[in-house]
Amino acid sequence: MALDHKDVPWTSGRSGKKGRAHTKGRPLDEQAWTEVKDLLGGRPLRRDLLIEHLHLIQDRYGHLSAPHLRALAEEMRLSMAEVWEVASFYAHFDLVKEGETPPPDLTIRVCDSLSCELAGSEALITALESGVDPAKVRVLRAPCMGRCDTAPVVELGHRHVDNATPALIEDVIAGGDFHPIMPEYEDLTAYQARGGYDKLAQYRDGGDWEQVQDMLLSAGLRGLGGAGFPSGKKWGFVRAEAGPRYLAVNGDEGEPGTFKDRYHLEREPHVFLEGMLIAAWAVEADKCFIYMRDEYPAVLKLLRKEIAALEEAGIVEAGYIVLRRGAGAYICGEESAMIESIEGKRGIPRLRPPYVAQVGIFDRPTLVHNVETLHWVAMICREGPEVMNAVVHNERTGLRNYSVSGRVANPGVYLLPAGSTILDIIAAAGGMAEGHTFKAYQPGGPSSGLLPAHMNDVPLDFDTLQPHGTFIGSAAVVVLSDQDSARDAALNMLRFFESESCGQCTPCRVGCEKAVKLMQADTWDRELLTDLCEVMTDASICGLGQAAPNPIKLVMQHFSEEV
Repeated sequence: MALDHKDVPWTSGRSGKKGRAHTKGRPLDEQAWTEVKDLLGGRPLRRDLLIEHLHLIQDRYGHLSAPHLRALAEEMRLSMAEVWEVASFYAHFDLVKEGETPPPDLTIRVCDSLSCELAGSEALITALESGVDPAKVRVLRAPCMGRCDTAPVVELGHRHVDNATPALIEDVIAGGDFHPIMPEYEDLTAYQARGGYDKLAQYRDGGDWEQVQDMLLSAGLRGLGGAGFPSGKKWGFVRAEAGPRYLAVNGDEGEPGTFKDRYHLEREPHVFLEGMLIAAWAVEADKCFIYMRDEYPAVLKLLRKEIAALEEAGIVEAGYIVLRRGAGAYICGEESAMIESIEGKRGIPRLRPPYVAQVGIFDRPTLVHNVETLHWVAMICREGPEVMNAVVHNERTGLRNYSVSGRVANPGVYLLPAGSTILDIIAAAGGMAEGHTFKAYQPGGPSSGLLPAHMNDVPLDFDTLQPHGTFIGSAAVVVLSDQDSARDAALNMLRFFESESCGQCTPCRVGCEKAVKLMQADTWDRELLTDLCEVMTDASICGLGQAAPNPIKLVMQHFSEEV
C-alpha cells in the first residue's frame, strides 16, 4: 500500500535523522494533483506516455502550469526536471510558472514559412496583431502547417483557415468553433468494398515475405520521406535481427512546402494502413507505432476512428497499432529523433551507429517508413510492380507525388513521372500564376535550397540533383517569380532552421543563428559564410544542420547579384 506523500518523513540523507517535512522544490498542490489524476482517468503511467499525458493537460487547460506539471511528475514517478525538459522542448506546449499569466483562451498560429510568406503572411500577421485584444487572443508565428496549397494559412485552436484573411478569421472567431474540419474520406467499409485488405489477408495466410520484398525492389520503390533508400532492403535488415521487432511510421512531414502525406491520409487512409500492416507482417513486427504531427488534427482524429474500426473488424488486435501525437518539432521528422519522441523524450537525434534497424524503439529492431512509402507498398502489392516501373520519362523510372506551391496557378499535389522537370511540374499546376514570370524554385523544400529558372531541364528525382549541389528530398516544390527575392527566400529558410534546431550540436545550433545574422547584412560576407557552411555540413550530427547551408550556398552561386 502506497503511503500518502504527507506521511513520508524526508531525511537529510547523511545522518538518517528526520529532516524536512517536504522535498526541496515545488510542493505538491492537492487540487492540481486531483485534476491531473482525473484527466489521466486510470491510463497507464509508463514513461513513454509522458508526451501523451502532457497533451491531455494542454488540451484541457490551454497551458501547462507548474502545479500541474509537478502533479504529473508525482503520478508518473518522474523528477520535475525530467517532465519540464520534455515539455519545454515542444512548441505546442505552453509552460506557465508560478506568478506568470497563462496565455489567452484563443491562440492564432500564422504560418510564416516560404509559401505563406509569398502569399502575404507578413501583412496578415501585422493586421492580426493590431486588430485583436492581446488579453483575449494570442497571435503566434508558426512553421509550416502542411497546407501550402492554400497559403496563407492560420490555425485557430485546432481549426485551420485556408487562404486566410482578417475577415475570414473574424468570422471563425465569431462562430466559436475551433475544432478541426473533417474531410470526406474513404472509410474501412468503402475500402473493403473495392478489395481492401485482401492482399494483407492473402499474405498472412502463407505468403512469402521475400517475394513481396523482391516485388518492391523490382518496382524501384525508395524511401519517400527524403532519404531515398531502397524500401525493400530495409525489410531484410530488420527481419535479420532477433525479435521482438517494431514498425514506426514517420508521419511528421514538417519540411516546409510538403503536404503529400496529408493529401493521401485525408482521402484514402486505408491504402496507407494496409501498406503499413503488410510491412509489419513482413518483418514480424510485434507492434506498429504511427507518429503523426500535431499540425494535422483532422488526420489524427480520423486515424483514431479507423484504427478502432480495424480492431472491431478483427483485422488487428486491440493495441497493435499505437497512434502517437507529435507536439510541434520539425526535428522529429529525423527517424531517431522521432523514436526518442515516441519514447516520451525530447526529440534529440541519436548518434549512429547503431542504426534504428538494430536499436530502435525501446532498443529493439525497428522498421521505419514514411507515410507515402507505405501508400506505395499497398499499391504495388495490389497492382504489381508495373504500377511504378512501367512509367519511364527522361530516362527515369517510376512516379512521384510532388507537393507544388508558390507562384503557380493551381498549387496542389501532382502525381507525375519521376523524371519530370520543373517545367513539367509548373505545367501540371496550370502554369505560372497570372502576372508572374518564372525565376527560381525549391526542388525539395528549404533543405534543398534554390535553383534558377534556367536550370529547367533537370529531372526532379533521386540522384539527379546531387551534381548541382541539391537533392529532391520530399519533393516539396516551391516556385518563385520575378516579383520575389532569392535572398529573402534564403533568409526565410535559415530562420526556420534556426528556430527548429534541436540544439544538441554546436555546428547546427550556433551555425544557424550566426548564418541568419550574417544574411541580414546589406552585403553578404561570402568568405565567412562559406567557411560557416563547410563546418555545419561536415560537423553537424543530423541532416538538419548538414542541409541547412544549402540555401546559402545556392543563392551565392546562382543569385550573387542579390547578395
